[in-house]
Amino acid sequence: MHTPFEKFGLPVLAFLGSRICFGLSMQMVAVAIGWHIYEITGDAFKLALVGLVFVLPIFVFFILTGFVIDRFRRRDILIAATSIDAVAFAGMAVALTSDAVSLYWVYFFIFVHGIAHAFFAPTQSAFLANLVSPTILPKAIALNATMGHLATTVGPFVAGILITVIDRDVYWLMTAVVLICPVLYSLLPNIPVPVSENSRTFEAIFAGIRYLRANMMVLGAILFDLVIVLFGSVIALLPIYAVDILETDADGLGLLRAMPALGSVMVGFTLARMSPMRRVGQTLFVVLVLFSFSILAFAFSEMLWLSCLALVVYGAVDMVSVNIRMSMVQLGTPDDLRGRVNAVNSLCTSSSNHLGTFRAGWLASVVGPVPTAVLGGCIGLAVSVWGWFTFKEIRELDRVENIEALRGT
Repeated sequence: MHTPFEKFGLPVLAFLGSRICFGLSMQMVAVAIGWHIYEITGDAFKLALVGLVFVLPIFVFFILTGFVIDRFRRRDILIAATSIDAVAFAGMAVALTSDAVSLYWVYFFIFVHGIAHAFFAPTQSAFLANLVSPTILPKAIALNATMGHLATTVGPFVAGILITVIDRDVYWLMTAVVLICPVLYSLLPNIPVPVSENSRTFEAIFAGIRYLRANMMVLGAILFDLVIVLFGSVIALLPIYAVDILETDADGLGLLRAMPALGSVMVGFTLARMSPMRRVGQTLFVVLVLFSFSILAFAFSEMLWLSCLALVVYGAVDMVSVNIRMSMVQLGTPDDLRGRVNAVNSLCTSSSNHLGTFRAGWLASVVGPVPTAVLGGCIGLAVSVWGWFTFKEIRELDRVENIEALRGT
């Protein structure tokens, strides 16, 4: 019996360990900072500012982050980003445990946290492709995504317990957790980044955007994520469904929130054990359709068990989709452009997640949760059909590693 980690050496295992430590700290601080700011102010607007301040650096610096990732050694950027995050968490600890709490300092350190994440997310995506061969990159991507989903599942639960036990001192513990990351990243090979002469010009800053316009496979992979998550995400609707549709309590809501991650983790470990997939292009469209149908099943469900089942499928097929799309982005992009292309991808991912949450909440307040979810599922189906006829290159892709030859570099 093969284990998911069998084919990976110490560098990849250290990389995955850092991923789960970083993910845990991210989830814990999201819960803790929201709790404490609302506890201090009782103001929903000040709570909403947390998300805005955090995501702002991703929009402000996305062109610069890509340029930096393609100019400097990626291991060093990961060490710097996680070290900056530790400084941000320590700053939050000082600001929130002082006698006179200053929200300005709290928001400042949230902004610093956002800067660290703006560099971390695209760098770790680009660097993973440097650590493994193209044939096992999809397995590595599956495990990396699985570590993220594990952190998403465990992090809020752990944060809730720690807030109850040690309250605002929890930020010191988060600082300790995220400081594990630079230590683990120091075990990775410090791989030089290929730098061409053209990358030294001002035009090189926008080379990632130009590359996407010329490469339909990579562009399609990013667009599918942007559009389907933007219009199809149902996570923001779960509290409404729990109370008004399913008539369950907080335990039921917690169960609903856990189901997508459960599906993702189960499939993630399965993908890491599987042989390389064939007909990945057709498979991508199949899972996009299944993702849309899972949204529709959830939309019309009035039974808790059926809703949970739909959300398990939702998370499971999304993991397959993420695995294929991320493999396409990494293998379909030359190494000297991966930072800039991943910066655009990170921007689209953040946009779809945050704007998708806002869209779902706003639309549900206007037309109700069921029409909102049904519309999301229908848009997902429409995008899947549109993509099938528009992106012939993706539809005909057999093995994901073949994309390197097809990109013509």
